[in-house]
Amino acid sequence: MLDALELTGRSRGHVVELDLPRCTLHRDVVLPFLALRGAALADGIDLVPASSFRDFERQRSIWNAKFRGERPMLDRAGCALDGQGLSADARIEAILWWSALPGASRHHWGTDLDVYDRAALPAGTTLQLVPAEYAAGGPFERLSGWLRDNMQRYGFFQPYARDRGGVSPEPWHLSFAPLALEFAAALTPALLAEALVAGGVEGEAEILAAIPGIHARYVRDVDSPGQPAAWA
Repeated sequence: MLDALELTGRSRGHVVELDLPRCTLHRDVVLPFLALRGAALADGIDLVPASSFRDFERQRSIWNAKFRGERPMLDRAGCALDGQGLSADARIEAILWWSALPGASRHHWGTDLDVYDRAALPAGTTLQLVPAEYAAGGPFERLSGWLRDNMQRYGFFQPYARDRGGVSPEPWHLSFAPLALEFAAALTPALLAEALVAGGVEGEAEILAAIPGIHARYVRDVDSPGQPAAWA
């Protein structure tokens, strides 16, 4: 079990860094991930992380940049959104569709990572991490099908497989179930609130007032291992 600081991304004693591929994972996720990657390589898919462990400070920088309008915001359809025209509460909700609240990101645990097929990325293009890349006709369509058929053998699942009214579907997001389910249960609203107090997060007062609802909708309400994805 992670302690309170590790659960909320304020400590990194539970993670280790890999060079090939370059990423940072919970020490007990390294071998399962490398086995998953090896199986994908055998089938011609160069499965690599676009993002792995992120600490509280990194998540805060993403959050604050979106809140201030310094980083693009998207609506639920993945289209550009003018967040500066929204109230603080509406802006917070819009950010939560695509970015976790600092302290509540599953990436804090080292169990979750965003993946893509490096071999399938078209030359001269930049990875966007948008659903269209993983849908039919997208460059990672084959990866989506391969993950659907193989990820569970290695302990992984997709927590944002369907639109449940909280986090928007993320076909690139994998989670190591044997640990992530335990850590998710341990991240309580009270623990999240404690991490946020004086944490330098934009919209702190509005967030703290809405912690129970944010926790229920954006932390706890995710897909379970074995549930079919919307793109399956």
